[in-house]
Amino acid sequence: MDCITLYIIANCINLIIMKINKKQGIISFTLVTLLIATPVLIGSTVQFNKEDQTLQSQGITPPSVPDQANFAGETVDLRRMDLRERMDRELMAFSYMHTSSILMVKRANRYFPVIEPILKANKIPDDLKYLMVIESSLNPLAMSPAGAAGFWQFMKGTGRDYGLEVNNNIDERYNIEKSTKAACSYLLDAYKKYGDWITAAASYNAGQGRITNELSRQDVDHAADLWLVQETSRYMFRLLAAKQFLENPKQFGFFLKREHLYPPIHYKYVSITYPISDLVEFAKKYNINYAQLKEANPWLRGRNLENKSGRTYIISIPTTESLTYNPKHTPIHNKNWIVD
Repeated sequence: MDCITLYIIANCINLIIMKINKKQGIISFTLVTLLIATPVLIGSTVQFNKEDQTLQSQGITPPSVPDQANFAGETVDLRRMDLRERMDRELMAFSYMHTSSILMVKRANRYFPVIEPILKANKIPDDLKYLMVIESSLNPLAMSPAGAAGFWQFMKGTGRDYGLEVNNNIDERYNIEKSTKAACSYLLDAYKKYGDWITAAASYNAGQGRITNELSRQDVDHAADLWLVQETSRYMFRLLAAKQFLENPKQFGFFLKREHLYPPIHYKYVSITYPISDLVEFAKKYNINYAQLKEANPWLRGRNLENKSGRTYIISIPTTESLTYNPKHTPIHNKNWIVD
């Protein structure tokens, strides 16, 4: 007799007893509950074993940690116990945080073609695009609890220090091109100070002051050798894991098709040197709605563009073809992202 049948019988007995004698029924209810619980617990154990066998047959296992990782021309030896286990943790995070990991691949197909040429033009190694991945999960609207914003998660002060306009009306931390150029400037400054890109990346998370002080206090030359708060300690290995994951998601068990990826968006650009009193009406003039205008220009923070100083702003207007597309015709930026 299976556990479901026993469960039904136990409930029937319990109802009969409750009707015969309320007091006895209460006492008996406890006894019958034990009868119910026994097969359920046994059944749960059996189900767990079956499920465990299924998981094993499907090959759901932790990802393998390589002996070394290459990042921006630097080799990290992952045979060292502490480095290996830190890398192992981050590889598992990318493997089993399914929604976030899949969205990263989908979005990378849209945004990597925008980011990569800017990094190259500013002499930043291509691998530093993965810093943007772990900062924002490639969400252009990302905002941290501390107030960091955009793809590169600039704080207000740091953004202004690197030439971004940040106020209640305009926030260029949400401008993909401008914030990427600002991140390039920061990373170049950090690289000049530390001489390696991983330590420069660690300073992006913790701040150059803290990394410089800890390198001196702990008498080491590389951020991977520092004892740091967990967030920064994990940060460097999340960077390495993001690269390994996005170079070939199939190795992590993610098998996407062409139609799963987000295509690049094409725009026509409007140069503005004057105030715009109503962005809703402005959008209508270009045959899009306000939501589509804001989606394409998240740096516009209000319903108007004040522009009291007469600065030149470039507003992106998505083309009709980009607003309605056939996913089966999506161009693929990296062939390793999809199954053949």
